[in-house]
Amino acid sequence: MKYNISKALEILERTPRILKTYLEDLSNDWVFCNEGDNTWSAFDIVGHLIHGEKTDWIERLKIVLSDSENKTFKPFDRFAQFENSKGKTLNELLEEFSVLRMQNIEALKSLNITEADLTKKAMHPELGEVSASELLATWVTHDLGHIAQISRVMAKQYKDEVGPWTAYISILNN
Repeated sequence: MKYNISKALEILERTPRILKTYLEDLSNDWVFCNEGDNTWSAFDIVGHLIHGEKTDWIERLKIVLSDSENKTFKPFDRFAQFENSKGKTLNELLEEFSVLRMQNIEALKSLNITEADLTKKAMHPELGEVSASELLATWVTHDLGHIAQISRVMAKQYKDEVGPWTAYISILNN
C-alpha cells in the first residue's frame, strides 16, 4: 500500500486505545514479563513509544519539512525509557502515551502535508537520506511492530504451559 496520511491515521489514532484496552490494570506478571536477558516487557515498550512521541516522529518531520541547510536528525536513544519510566506505573505510562499521541496527531494534521512535502528528504544518522513519507510510514509500522512484540512477549509466558500445541501456535516459535 502506498503511504497515505489518512490511512496512516487509522492506525496512529488507534494505538493508544489498543494499548490501554490490552494492558491497563494487568498484573505485574504480565506487565513486567519479557523474553529473557536484554529483551523488553510491555512496560518497557510503552516507555519506548513515549520517548518516540517526545523526540522522534514530529520532531524529525519538522526537520524534513524545514528550509534549514542542516537537515540531519539527532540520534534516537532506543533505550531512554529505562531511565524515563522509573517510578511510574504502566497505567501512568499509558495515559502519558495517549496524551502525547493526541498532541502529535494534531500537530501532524496542522502541517497540511502535501504530496510534494512527502518527497522532501533529510539525513538519518545511520540510514542516510530518508523521505518524509518513509518517516511517516515507519511511524505506523513501528506502532504495529511493538503491538505485535507485546503480544509475543506475553504469549511466550505460557510457552511451556500449552504443551504440544506449541507446534500450532506460531507466535511461540518466533
